[in-house]
Amino acid sequence: MEELANKLTLRHLRVVIAIADENSMIRAAKQLNMTQSAVTKSLQSAEFQLGVLLFSRKSGGLAPTIYGEALIAQARLITSQLDHAAQEIADLRDGTGGRIAIGTLLAASPVLLPRAIALLRQKRPKLVISVMEGTDDLLIPALQAGKLDFIVGRIPDWRQRSDLQQEVLLTDKACIVVRPGHPLAGRKDLNLKDLLKWDWILPPPETTLRGQVDRAYRENHLDPPVPVVESISLLMNRSLLLHTNYLNVWSWQVASEDAAAGRIVILPVTLPSASSPVGITSRLNARLSPAAEMLVQTLKTVAVEMEAGVTRLSIPLGTRGQK
Repeated sequence: MEELANKLTLRHLRVVIAIADENSMIRAAKQLNMTQSAVTKSLQSAEFQLGVLLFSRKSGGLAPTIYGEALIAQARLITSQLDHAAQEIADLRDGTGGRIAIGTLLAASPVLLPRAIALLRQKRPKLVISVMEGTDDLLIPALQAGKLDFIVGRIPDWRQRSDLQQEVLLTDKACIVVRPGHPLAGRKDLNLKDLLKWDWILPPPETTLRGQVDRAYRENHLDPPVPVVESISLLMNRSLLLHTNYLNVWSWQVASEDAAAGRIVILPVTLPSASSPVGITSRLNARLSPAAEMLVQTLKTVAVEMEAGVTRLSIPLGTRGQK
């Protein structure tokens, strides 16, 4: 089998990945800028070399067989590593560029990550950073497949994986927020039970933050709130919050600046179980590119500033990178 595998080319791997992504020979050919016959021949060649069928035809198109799934998983990692190698060589050659792909969770997206990106781009004005926002169930498979260099956000204590490593940057807590002028704004005698009378916006059940909110209520012998809206979109949640009497749970890193600017009000209700580390999740033993490693170091610098209570860093936001 090793001898056969050595006959597989990078073209074979990219064709197999494209077919898996598109579920169609025609669409895979379009994605790869190849003819359909060339894609078909490449797939047939790969199957011949391996002696197995990689795809079967289903009602919705082409679906990978168990052999196809095994090859696709490894092909994604191989092509990702080759892409990273090419980027790293270009990065070392040019010195000021590079490309990084990052996943981010809500706790890191509004303050920690933007500050780190702005700081780093002062040193590397040609750096291109791709950011994917989502929940762990979306981001971790992308990280494992090599589509992301690392994830920044709350580190879940219930999803440890042997193929991942985690590094804590700072500790964040959750708080309950409302719009200015909300009937609860200004009240000092609130408790968790009082808040059950109101409509809530909450993150989905699979998120760490939602689990912490539910646990805080159960620890007080109360049923958790049932949300009228489930969302991790900060923009939508903020807009809903400002135009309704909904309650929302935000990361302290998200809420503190908006509260200081008078855009929201943080209610004086403690969520003792909703405190967790924020950090970096990456693939175990995976080598980061120089640009990605620099971003990690910059994140650590910003995290130290945030933990020390520095609310604003001396960086010219909104300007073009300068040499």
